[in-house]
Amino acid sequence: MASSLTFIEYLRSILAIIVFFLMFAICTPVIAVLLLLSFGRATNFIVENFGPIIAYPVLWTLGIRFNVIQHGEPVNPPVIYTINHSSTLDLVTMIALGLPHIRFVAKWELQYNPLFFIVGRLTGQIFIQRKRSAKAIQKLQNTYDRIHRDNLSIMVAPEGSRKHPGVIGPFKKGAFHMAIDLGLPIVPIYFEGNQELSLGGSLFSKSGTINAHIHPPVDTSEWKKETMDEHIKQLRDRYLEWAGVSKAQDIVS
Repeated sequence: MASSLTFIEYLRSILAIIVFFLMFAICTPVIAVLLLLSFGRATNFIVENFGPIIAYPVLWTLGIRFNVIQHGEPVNPPVIYTINHSSTLDLVTMIALGLPHIRFVAKWELQYNPLFFIVGRLTGQIFIQRKRSAKAIQKLQNTYDRIHRDNLSIMVAPEGSRKHPGVIGPFKKGAFHMAIDLGLPIVPIYFEGNQELSLGGSLFSKSGTINAHIHPPVDTSEWKKETMDEHIKQLRDRYLEWAGVSKAQDIVS
C-alpha cells in the first residue's frame, strides 16, 4: 500500500475523483443515445472506446503513467481475463485497457451508484454478489449463452475483493468454472504498481507508473473440475511470482 501522500497528491486525487464522475456523467447520455440509434449493436464499440475515454483523464490527473505490456501475441475473443485486485485504481486501469468485446464481472454494490448502474446495465456488465459464492457462480453461468452468441470476453478478479490477506489473496472459483464450462483460455493480466500507489479504498493515489502486463493465454482444454484446486493454485502461483512474493512469504497458503 502507498505511503502517505504529499499535499499536491491529495489535491490531484480530489480532482481525479471529480474528473472520474464528471467523465461518467458526460459519457452516460452519449452512450444511451448511441445504443438507441444503433438498436444496441454499438455496445462493443462503446465498452472498448468509452472505457479509455473515461479512464485516461483520471490517470493523467493523478499523475500516473499507464503502460500496457503485451507478452506474446494478442488474443482474439472470446477469452477469460483474470486480474489481480488490490486497490480502487483497478477499476480505472481495467477499463483503460479497452480490450475487444470485453465485459466486466463487478461487485453488486457498484450499482448503488446511479451512474455505474445505468452504464453497467446499458452495456451488459455482470454484477454478482461475491459473498454468496453459489449465487455468484450461477449468475456467471447464466451469461454463457450471451458469451457464445456475442463472442464476448469476460474480465474477472479471482480474489473477489481488494480486501484480502497477503499481496495476492485467495482465488475464488468462478472464473475457473467458466473456463471449463465454456472451453475458453484464461489470459492473466498483472497490474504492477496499483497496490504500491493507491491508498486502497479510494482514488487517493500517489503519482507514478502502472504497468499492465498481459500474459500469454493459459490453455484450459484439458482441465477438469475434479482438479480445479490444482489449476487455481498454479495460476495464483504465477501471480505471486509476478508480485515478487515467495511461497515462504505468502501468508494466504
